[in-house]
Amino acid sequence: MGTKRIATHRGPGTEVPVMKPRNLGNNFDPASFLATAGVGRTLVNLPKKQLLFSQGEPADAVFYIQKGRLKLTVVSKRGKEATIALLGVGEFAGESCIASAQPLRQATAAAITDCEILRISRKDMVRVLHEQHAFSDVFVSFLLARNARIQEDLVDQLFNSSEKRLARILLLLAQFGKDGKPEKVIPKISQETLADMVGTTRSRVSFFMNRFRKMGFIEYNGSIEIHSSLLNVILHD
Repeated sequence: MGTKRIATHRGPGTEVPVMKPRNLGNNFDPASFLATAGVGRTLVNLPKKQLLFSQGEPADAVFYIQKGRLKLTVVSKRGKEATIALLGVGEFAGESCIASAQPLRQATAAAITDCEILRISRKDMVRVLHEQHAFSDVFVSFLLARNARIQEDLVDQLFNSSEKRLARILLLLAQFGKDGKPEKVIPKISQETLADMVGTTRSRVSFFMNRFRKMGFIEYNGSIEIHSSLLNVILHD
């Protein structure tokens, strides 16, 4: 994605080069590395609805989400679009470029809220993974968690009803089950996007959302407020 580089202002869609941090020695801190810009790393402000990268374009960087949420979508050869993941703070996007020197993006990433993202060039990502075991541990943990999530999504699609799949997606968006306090209120997300992720129609999503609201599991008025009682939908057979 083409972006204008401006050294003194972090405007929408701009990348801001910053001087090399002092954390790449023996006292390497993965959290500091992912929080700051430096050599091979730039901070990107991505406004809501703007693309981070597009399916089919060259992949030369990995992205780390510091703030906001991204939506990953794929388009089939027949032009049908599907949402395959929603990513949030602390997650990487575009990491598959590490596996090949000249890959193409397999999906499109778009902001569903205003985002702050760290862009890490493929070259520097590979270098740090090789040189810094602490960072390698963090990244491998992410990949294992992502792989487990993909397996859970597959099981969910194979065995659970549309209602349970929707409930699970809403709970994941609110980060129930993750370390720390759940967000409870999640950003506005269209029913079309939820339907893509559930694998059902918008009308069915609307029906289930109204049911969840009537049962007191959610409050739905633009943004969505998730209550822990929504877990009952998943646990009930």
